[in-house]
Amino acid sequence: MADLNMSEKVEWPARAVVTAGMPYGNKPLHFGHIGGVFVPADCFARFLRDRIGTENVRFVSGTDCFGSPINEGYRKAVEAGTCDGSIADYVMANHEVQKSTLEDYQISLDIYEGSGIGHAGDVHQTVTDGFIRVLHDNGHLQLSSTLQFFDTQANTFLNGRQVHGRCPVAGCKSENAYADECDLGHQYEPADLISPVSSITGTVPEMRPVENWYFDLPAFRDYLDASAEAMEADPEIRAIVPQTVKEFLVPPIIFVKNEAYDDYLALADQLPPHVFRPAEKGKQSFELEFDTIEDRDAARPVLTGAGIRLRTGKALVPFRITGNIEWGVRAPEMEGVEGLTVWCWPESLWAPISFTIAANDARGLPRGAWRDFWCADDACVYQFIGQDNLYFYGVAQPAMWEALKPLDILTGEATETPLRQTTLVANHHMLFGKTKASSSGKVKPPTGEQLLEHYTVEQLRAHFLALGLDQKSVGFSPKPFDPDEKKRDDPRVADPVLKEGALLTNVFNRLARSCFYEAQKNFDGCMPLGAVSPDVVARVAQVLQTYEATMHRVELHSIMSQMDEFIRYANKCWTDGITAAQKLGDDAETAAQQAAASAARRQVLVDSFYLLRVAALLMHPVVPRGCETICDYLSFDFADFFSWNYDFEGMEELCSAMEIDEGAHRVQPLPPRFDFFRKHESQYK
Repeated sequence: MADLNMSEKVEWPARAVVTAGMPYGNKPLHFGHIGGVFVPADCFARFLRDRIGTENVRFVSGTDCFGSPINEGYRKAVEAGTCDGSIADYVMANHEVQKSTLEDYQISLDIYEGSGIGHAGDVHQTVTDGFIRVLHDNGHLQLSSTLQFFDTQANTFLNGRQVHGRCPVAGCKSENAYADECDLGHQYEPADLISPVSSITGTVPEMRPVENWYFDLPAFRDYLDASAEAMEADPEIRAIVPQTVKEFLVPPIIFVKNEAYDDYLALADQLPPHVFRPAEKGKQSFELEFDTIEDRDAARPVLTGAGIRLRTGKALVPFRITGNIEWGVRAPEMEGVEGLTVWCWPESLWAPISFTIAANDARGLPRGAWRDFWCADDACVYQFIGQDNLYFYGVAQPAMWEALKPLDILTGEATETPLRQTTLVANHHMLFGKTKASSSGKVKPPTGEQLLEHYTVEQLRAHFLALGLDQKSVGFSPKPFDPDEKKRDDPRVADPVLKEGALLTNVFNRLARSCFYEAQKNFDGCMPLGAVSPDVVARVAQVLQTYEATMHRVELHSIMSQMDEFIRYANKCWTDGITAAQKLGDDAETAAQQAAASAARRQVLVDSFYLLRVAALLMHPVVPRGCETICDYLSFDFADFFSWNYDFEGMEELCSAMEIDEGAHRVQPLPPRFDFFRKHESQYK
């Protein structure tokens, strides 16, 4: 028996949700969206379906229909004459392109609608109302009058992406900063943005007061401290998660250039209580540390009024919940304040709950069934995200989830099963060559559709998963898109994207075809049944155990390394075994020797079909279509074949009693030169 309990046993939840973020509805998906988030999330969701049952897994995502990138993208599209419909039409068109791309890459989502699309959009409005009301009823929302950018020439308030400047956060070198967030994920007050310019008119906007709801994020500093410490102690949580969270769990600090030291001394007694720290060796700024955000904010106008330039550090600041732009999810009326919409970031955090409810509705489940996935002690939510979004998922979200207790977000009543904290699976950046992939950058990364003009889906999925984004930022360097034309056209230069594909098109193909063709040639088109060689069963037991433990840590690049080794081992078993069996046959001079040769050939096929089954099961999350084709030709039901609920002793456990008695299971005839995993047509030239 292939014992999965030989040493440590990993525990899986009874039910699971897998999320893959929400692409903005202003553009198609480039390779960073697909390879950095969707393919890893899909691989893990497919594994969970095989491991704990399809009915127990929800893989959810959707288009982010709201937010300043959509407003700005729509404005530019209308200006360019590429869109003559409404902003809803613009978002829907982009959504359909995204959805088609995800289908092309075999992303097996249970739902892909959007925060403002179809039934999911209606559910999301309901969830948003409940979420915000519970936060308010629990006393964690504050109504604050803040300053927002206003373009006096266009006579309009500007949303986040309609203002450009330099990031004010100390140490950040981003020149691509918006109203309150830079492209590296740093958050700050709009008033702190350096050199703001309106993207509508190119003028310098002024600041005007607006009223909005804010979540009291600083009140959860102690909770987040404890949470970060717990994550640091958990070896299965990627180090980038607690590292990034802890960057925000520091006192409010203002950084001032050393040359302004005398000016600072002249007004130091006018500032709220603070601690002065001289510049560390090699640093160009000294620090002023305050007890609270309020004290820090009170100090800023005093300093800037004296002509002192400053930058603020990362810290917990009130998290904006609502905004003042028309295109957005409606915020509930509270305390007489109406007409607000919800800022896209907070509502995108609870959008996966909305999608889960909508997916359950499509299955005819009770409305409350979502709690079995998001609240139950035996459930888990795995959120696949990019590292630049860790502030939202690792800081703001955990605090808001905690702030909801003990009320239910839909009923507003006390509950003993509040939202559970989620497991964050944060990937580093997938670079395009050596630079961060960005659709707004000078060098445009290839879209998902463009990549499929040069590679098969299987080649790309295997390569994306092998990159090791859980470890560090990694460059994606497809040869057809190399900016160096000489390298692009030089046949001697290898394409790094094809490295993992060779395992599929050569080794895995060879193993599968060898089994089927041998069955057709010498076993009457049947897979022989019998006891698998003990050393082969032992090897499979070890592989299954290692694979499962690695998947539990979501180390998908290690999965690819393990499968490369295992598939090559399986292919070698076939090659060495059939060579030895053929030699026995060639050397046979007696009936007994011929019988021994025949038995050896049969044993090779028994072992090899067994190894093929295990390889297909373990590669199913990676390259599902080819593995399902193997299952089809083996004439097994998908639900049985791709299930971990077996002893993995041999192939009989998948067969009927009659087949076991006959010692054979009939497989489908394989056409000549058949490929379970093909190369792209362009690669045959």
